[in-house]
Amino acid sequence: MGGMRPEPFVIPALPILLPLGAVLMVASWVVLRRRGTLTGRRLAAFWLASWYAVAVLGATLLPLEVDPGGAIEWFRINPVPLTMLRVRDFVLNIAMTVPLAAVLYVVFGVRDRARVLRVAVLVSASIEVTQTVLILTVHGNRWAEANDLVANVGGAWLGFLLFRRLLDVEGVRRAVDGSAAVPERTP
Repeated sequence: MGGMRPEPFVIPALPILLPLGAVLMVASWVVLRRRGTLTGRRLAAFWLASWYAVAVLGATLLPLEVDPGGAIEWFRINPVPLTMLRVRDFVLNIAMTVPLAAVLYVVFGVRDRARVLRVAVLVSASIEVTQTVLILTVHGNRWAEANDLVANVGGAWLGFLLFRRLLDVEGVRRAVDGSAAVPERTP
């Protein structure tokens, strides 16, 4: 009994992510309705933002392999940026956070670069800390890397630049402003 090691198991993605996405969709509708700002375009923007958050959660934490009796795989933790760089993962982390600036603009009214980058640092650091805790406690199959933090913030910055360029197109700006939960402030 005392020497038996618990069996590893997997926490699957879809049974968690699909209900979470549905809950966020309902919550979006409730929030917009209570604020008196419910429109079809705003609801669509909030739903897209909700599914973006679900996708980020799925890409960074799920599925999760749990090995309760396993050894800590220290090689999965890399606190030094731009070492042990896996180019594919670096590029995917950039791509994952490119939409962040648009989500922050439309849903939360965040319009300046410094705030977008601060949020990107906070979100990315939260992901990496969570992954580190999972590696140390349940011996998960994720990696916690400073490279991811660099790539995620770089992706958010690139997304900010691209989104600002898109807003220069009048039709895009009208569509975005009509969907935004927080209207553009005029000085």
